[in-house]
Amino acid sequence: SIFLVSQHYGESEIQSLSEEIEILRNQQALGSSSQLDELREENAKLKYRINVLKRSLQEDPAECSKTMMNINQRLQEIFCESINSAYPELVNPPLSVTPNQQAKFGDYQCNSAMAMAQMMKAKGLKVNPREIAEKIVQNIPENEMIQKTEIAGPGFINVHLKKSFVSKLLTNLLVNGVQPPPLEKKQKVIVDFSSPNIAKEMHVGHLRSTIIGESMCRLFEFLGYSVLRLNHVGDWGTQFGMLIAHLQDMFPDYLTSSPPIGDLQSFYKESKKRFDSEEDFKKRAYQCVVKLQSKEPDFIKAWNLICDVSRKEFQKVYNCLDISLVERGESYYQNMMTEVVKEFEDKGFVQLDEGRKIVFAPGFSVPLTIVKSDGGYTYDTSDLAALRQRLFDEKANIIIYVTDSGQASHFYVVFACAQMIGWYDPKVTRVEHAGFGVVLGEDKKKFKTRSGDTVRLMDLLEEGLKRSMDKLKEKERDKVLTAEELVRAQRAVAFGCIKYADLSHNRINDYVFSFDKMLDDRGNTAAYLLYAFTRIRSIARLASIDEATLRKAAETTEVLLDHEKEWKLGKCILRFPEILQKILDDLLLHPLCDYLYELATTFTEFYDNCYCVEKDRQTGEVVKVNMWRMLLCDATAAVMAKGFDILGINPVERM
Repeated sequence: SIFLVSQHYGESEIQSLSEEIEILRNQQALGSSSQLDELREENAKLKYRINVLKRSLQEDPAECSKTMMNINQRLQEIFCESINSAYPELVNPPLSVTPNQQAKFGDYQCNSAMAMAQMMKAKGLKVNPREIAEKIVQNIPENEMIQKTEIAGPGFINVHLKKSFVSKLLTNLLVNGVQPPPLEKKQKVIVDFSSPNIAKEMHVGHLRSTIIGESMCRLFEFLGYSVLRLNHVGDWGTQFGMLIAHLQDMFPDYLTSSPPIGDLQSFYKESKKRFDSEEDFKKRAYQCVVKLQSKEPDFIKAWNLICDVSRKEFQKVYNCLDISLVERGESYYQNMMTEVVKEFEDKGFVQLDEGRKIVFAPGFSVPLTIVKSDGGYTYDTSDLAALRQRLFDEKANIIIYVTDSGQASHFYVVFACAQMIGWYDPKVTRVEHAGFGVVLGEDKKKFKTRSGDTVRLMDLLEEGLKRSMDKLKEKERDKVLTAEELVRAQRAVAFGCIKYADLSHNRINDYVFSFDKMLDDRGNTAAYLLYAFTRIRSIARLASIDEATLRKAAETTEVLLDHEKEWKLGKCILRFPEILQKILDDLLLHPLCDYLYELATTFTEFYDNCYCVEKDRQTGEVVKVNMWRMLLCDATAAVMAKGFDILGINPVERM
């Protein structure tokens, strides 16, 4: 009924505004030109208000109110309107709104005035930034969120939010859950990550791609995108010739009984050794490649057997880390490569170089080799074919490749060639390489075993499980948790710590892998956050407040924010959508980790200063429950849980 009233009110206001415009149009007796200009300006403002009202009527109020608002974005809209009203002559004026670092200066700050003064100076206009700030403030439209503004220093505009506004947003979060801001339109995202090689073990180098890619997928999914998670495994190429030839020798009856290849890594090394030392074997290996590429059934079966052994090994890692992927290896694109080469040839982009077919992209000195001198295709060809398939068959709007930074230059050339041939326009389709640094040991050198080998990923995960159990026993958690709870806590801590240690570092940098640092329950670690989350969750339980009571309170109790620590926590909780938007823009996940740590420490400050539950000192009985503070606990836990979910971390109720 409220919506119907507001809809009726909106429609009647549109009607009256339209009538006002008509009167202005028809007014004959216009005086001076300045009066005409004033009326024209008034006319433009009225038209703008009509459009805003029409838009707000078209939006479904039920949908808009359920989602979390990005406060920063809303403030940017308000200041954008204000700047355009104050300085309509400026084209694309700079807009800068950030959270205030110091509470005494307010909640947010608009820093546009100084940059605007520079912009005007370049046009020969000397204007004091403070004057610009004053004019911006005078033109701030009526809105639901700003309590007051103050101009500080050379022209900073400090913004104080209304407590009632923040309280309403918190109530919305408590009633509807952590809902993402509305998407303008549903888009398809493809994330290419993990991508190990068949017949080789997953090693620590695959860890980062797997963890980062999974987390990016979870973020896009939460925000409402349609996500396809692709595992571009290395399942094709000349190495399969030697593997199949070795399989024929070791297990001649492989076609009728499944060969017991336990250790594929050793099997690979044995076949490589023979390939390098036995001339006859080498010849047979090349013949096997030809027969595999000709799709001869026996050779396809041998290839599938080898791939299946690898898949089972990969799946052990994916099960531990809770990763889901669609396998689509290099073999998937084999039949598409001829078409890709033909398209580049037809458009005149191919050059011959000592028998090779190469393609140069504008601005790059290193070409792609799309056909080798022996007529075979390359990684360049398969990467072009994969990109083309993802653009045209999958119709992806966003494509992200998560590999180590060493491959960045290769992908930049692939993307540039795809743009050159007209496959996509970067202004319309986002195709990006999200690179990452290497994993280092505590000696700051590349992470290796004592014997100098690459660290097997499964060994690393098993070591993590052992270390986390030691840590839980050290804290005597085995005395209070059931055997089942202890195993759940062990897995949550082990895999949560490994993921968080990776994601909490800027992915572009190398990072030092240290179990001791990961499992430390002080500072910005998963161990600290998991314990903090469990503590927050236990507050209601220890006060005997069940879920139903909290749900009812969320609908009937106003969230008071009178204490400075309540206010600080309330604002921190509501910054969640801003953080997610930032990650969406630059694909860096560490700000989410920093935010969760800030939220946990801000909660601790609040809990130390504001009684949620008051107990009798003698009996320990609960004498008073401050329900609005219990709701702040609940809202903190809800946002932390969603943050953990995006990072792929599974918290447990008891630890």
